Amino acid sequence: MQKIHFLLFFWVFIACEAPKKNASLSSNREHQQYITVLGTAQDAGYPHIGCQKECCRSFYMGLRKKQKVVSLGLVDLEKNQKWLFEATPDMTTQLANLEQNHVQKTSLIDGVFLTHAHIGHYSGLMYFGREALGGKGIRIFAMPKMKAFLSTNGPWKQLVKLENIVFTELAHQTTIVLNNHLKVTPFVVPHRDEFSETVGYKIEGRQKTALFIPDINKWAKWSKDIVEEVKKVDVAFLDATFLKAGEVNRPMSEIPHPFIEETVALFKNETFATKQKVVFIHFNHTNPALQENSAERKKIEKQGFRLAFEGMQIGL
Repeated sequence: MQKIHFLLFFWVFIACEAPKKNASLSSNREHQQYITVLGTAQDAGYPHIGCQKECCRSFYMGLRKKQKVVSLGLVDLEKNQKWLFEATPDMTTQLANLEQNHVQKTSLIDGVFLTHAHIGHYSGLMYFGREALGGKGIRIFAMPKMKAFLSTNGPWKQLVKLENIVFTELAHQTTIVLNNHLKVTPFVVPHRDEFSETVGYKIEGRQKTALFIPDINKWAKWSKDIVEEVKKVDVAFLDATFLKAGEVNRPMSEIPHPFIEETVALFKNETFATKQKVVFIHFNHTNPALQENSAERKKIEKQGFRLAFEGMQIGL
């Protein structure tokens, strides 16, 4: 009888003392609001379709790991909320990452922010549709042309018709208040806008602010001074598609991006603290800076800059 009483007491104690999973996550986090990096590669990911060169052959030989397409998660542990930046072809596992490692809840996601209509940044929306999730009312934050593109072109318009997705329309430099901890402000940047405008985002927390500019033409094409814009925030995720000129066997004027070497040169005379704010992201498969422990990556880090990696977290 005494043994039975002891076992009953033990299990009651465990039931009372065991924290809920979200509470445990919350108590172990240094920051309650933060950005987590879910992907770092250019639209087609790594390995890249049709590539049998050394950069991708290393993956098939088991020497390098797959790299997911560029995406950020925005997490608020206090409010039990989470948002996704970009709907990539890797969205299935990126959403699972948010669910398993950050915030568990019945709704899949509190919203998805899109930057533009290039394949790596919106094509993951297909998984919300009838053939896959069959989602209901998933909120999509998009600029007017992006919204119109999705609403009037198949197969995306079926997502709208069936209300798998619903839009919150964005406007240049108009802030969206997510809750009393977090705000997001889109701003238009120059890019190859074949189907939609392109935006970057300013993400504001209670203590810190971040920029997210995964795609842009050369910095000189923008009306803003990127060095001054970086100085205004605590961290800046910047377009790092290519390391330098001549990296691919295509006219690079057709796919203009600021080379990492160009961005580094712009910050050459800035303080170490300013350089540390820059986090390079959106690496093409040909860019050796994509690969962990590469000489090129180490050289960039030695100059004071940071490079994004999956699982990286930035407190807000």
